[in-house]
Order: sequence, then C-alpha cells, then structure tokens
Amino acid sequence: MIIYSARWVLPISSPAIEQGAIAVRGTRIVAVGARAQLIGRFPHATLRDLGNAAILPGLVNVHSHAELTLMRGWLEACETDFFSWLRRITVARLEKLRDDDIRCSATLGAVEAARAGVTCLGDASDVAHASMSALRDVGLRAVVFKEVFGPDPRAAREQFTKMEEKTAKLRELETERVRLGLSPHAPYTVSAPLLELVTEYAQRHAMPLMLHAAESQAETDLMLFGRGPFAESLARRGIQWRAPGIPSIQYLARLGFLAARPLLAHCVRVDDADIDAIAAFGARVAHCPKSNAKLGHGRAPLISFLQRGICVGLGTDSVASNNTCDLLEECRFAALVARFDLPEKGMVVTAEQMLRAATLDGARALGIEDRTGSLEVGKEADFTAVALDGAHQSPVHDVHAAIVFSSSARDVRLTVVAGQELFRDGRVLTVDEAELRARADAAAARLRVDPPDVGA
Repeated sequence: MIIYSARWVLPISSPAIEQGAIAVRGTRIVAVGARAQLIGRFPHATLRDLGNAAILPGLVNVHSHAELTLMRGWLEACETDFFSWLRRITVARLEKLRDDDIRCSATLGAVEAARAGVTCLGDASDVAHASMSALRDVGLRAVVFKEVFGPDPRAAREQFTKMEEKTAKLRELETERVRLGLSPHAPYTVSAPLLELVTEYAQRHAMPLMLHAAESQAETDLMLFGRGPFAESLARRGIQWRAPGIPSIQYLARLGFLAARPLLAHCVRVDDADIDAIAAFGARVAHCPKSNAKLGHGRAPLISFLQRGICVGLGTDSVASNNTCDLLEECRFAALVARFDLPEKGMVVTAEQMLRAATLDGARALGIEDRTGSLEVGKEADFTAVALDGAHQSPVHDVHAAIVFSSSARDVRLTVVAGQELFRDGRVLTVDEAELRARADAAAARLRVDPPDVGA
C-alpha cells in the first residue's frame, strides 16, 4: 500500500482537504482523508509526500485526436479556411502517413497527455487500432471513438458492413483501460441512412457514441441552405445533398441520434432550441474553447449549457488546431471566455466548476464516472499532482484558483492511472521518449515534403 500526501487533496466530489492524503492498494483508492489520520490507520504503508502540491483526480480530456499529433503547427496557413484545413488533414492521413507513423503520432500525443496530468482521453481516431495500441503502451485510460465516414446515402449499407467488420476486430484490442466507441464523424460526412445504422448498432452493443456537431458556419450553411464549401464538395463527387432546412442538433434529434445520449463535440452554432434538445435527451457536450477560437468558429455557450444542467466535459481537440494538450490551460481559457457573457447571463464560471468539468464531469461525459473522475474509496487510482510552489502561483489563497488561473501542464509532477505511475520526476516511465521523438521527427519530415497551402 502507498499513501500519497500533499498540502492539498481535491477529491472533487467532496470538499478540499488541507494536509490531505490518499491511500492506494493495487489499482484502487482505499482511503481519502487527512494525512495524519491515514498514516495512523495504515502505519506500515509506504509514504510519498509530494509537499506543496495538490493531488486531484486525473484530468479527463473528452475530445482529442492523438493520431494527429504529428500535424502540430503544420496547418497554420489553412486555419481560416476550415474546409481546406480538413481536406489537408484527410489527404495527409491517407497518403503521407503509414500506420506505424499514426501509432507514433498517437503515442506522442499520449505522452504529452500523461505529462499534462491527463489520465483519460475520449479520443476520436480514423486509424483506431493504432491509437488503441499507442494509448495502451503509455498506460492511459481511454474511450477510442472509431470514426465512421460515408456521405453518399446510396453506399450506406456497404459502408456499414465494412464498419461492422472493422469494429469486430477492434473490439479484440479492448482492455480494462482502453475501450472502444463509435464516431460517425459529422452531419456533412455521414449520410442519414448510415448515421441511423451506426446509432442502432452502437445501442445494440452498448457502445458510446461521439459526433462533431454544430461546429462551423460552413456546416450551418449546408444544413440550412444546402450551400457552401461542404455542399460544393459533395456535388463535385456526384453526391446529392438535400438540405434538411434545420440546424444540426435538430437534424440529429430527428434521426434518433440524440436519443442515444451521445457526446457532441463543439456545439458552437447552437440556439436555445438546440440547447433544450441536448438537455432533454441527456446528450453530453465536449467543450473545446481553444480549438473553436483558433479555427475562427466562435464561442460555444458554456453558461447556457450549465444553466440547463447539461453535462459538459473539456476537450483540447487535436494539437493540429490547438497546438497543446494542456487541460489546465483549457480550464483557464474556458472560464475567461465564458465571462464575456457575464452581463447577459449573470453567472460567473468559477475555477472549481472548471476543475469539475476537467475531471468528474469529463468522466460522466464518457460514461465512466463509476471508475474515475473523483478521489473516492473504491474508484480506480487515477490521479495527478500539481506543484504549487512556483513564483507564478504564490501565494495560494484559493487552491482551485491557483490551479486553474495560475498553473499549467508544466506544473504537473505526477500522473497515476489505476495505481501505476506513468509520469514522475519529469520523466514518462512507460515509453522511451528519446526514441519516440526520433521516430516522430522522421515521420514529420514526410509531411514537409509537400507543404500545405491555403488554396488546396
């Protein structure tokens, strides 16, 4: 048994404990409380005192694309043209990167996550077997959402059959920590018949669902008016698209997708009726404020989501659009941007709320709150320690504010998943980072052979 103690312990599901500790036996938390109390209760346990730090549940990044880590900073020139940006990513993933490159990319993303105190990812992946293997190698917990594409309704049955075959093979790769979900990519890349088939399949097999929804103006133009770059692309491929004339969220409700209580990534372009529908069906939202801002999509109405009781988890999206997998920075950015709405909404998003979104509510968004997301007896020992001894953090008057508004991934000192230390003393313990970076540099060089341009 090991007792981890620190100046602060933040269980999230209960009040913060000063001079607190948690006791871990094997993969589980067996006690949470005052340091002196736990030492007295378990006198023979190994004590690891982390000093002036806060122990909190492992951060849960509900929306990432670890397989795109090699594209960090590669598409800066395309970011104001969302269609061109997506097209570049798709072409590069299919034509420039091999499966072992994708696995290397996903491993690099998992290493970055572990260094940032992230213990669980909701990871959307086209090459899901590579991502599942990478996340398993590093030791993270994850729900890997296998992406499904197919905008042509005439090919829906054929595409669904291929998905079934791939999913059956992928399920053989599942472990206790790494589970499989499905992600029909977006309303503009998946036809209505295919979306209905995937939804029914996921419900029948009790698999979680995720979809990119209401993300951009281009998506809105397609859904409402059947025009814009997505409509033009479909037309060039001979695919007929009949605009439903309603927003994406209402379209997903009509097709029965929202009834499956999916995780909806982004939800920037939503109105009150959309928010009411999300709440009524019990769907969850992956809030990705930095990616939304960097791609110029706008601000998702976080306060309105919270006021309607919608479960909101935080996501970084890919580092191709965010540049870092730093969920503490995402917390800070989300809270500050939400305060733009303070005069109208009359609600201040607090540091404590953001930490809950990055932990327990993130676990709820992924449907795994029974295992992780808070420091409670019987839960998996997924936790991180954030040092609070930096000049940029001192003095600490409010521990929640110190973590959200003054700290970042660089302050993380320890990351533990199911009792296994993945990151400690500045090193990831499960993979050879030097060898990994050498592989990543070689793979990234293949991307630079044909630099991206805005007109692509």
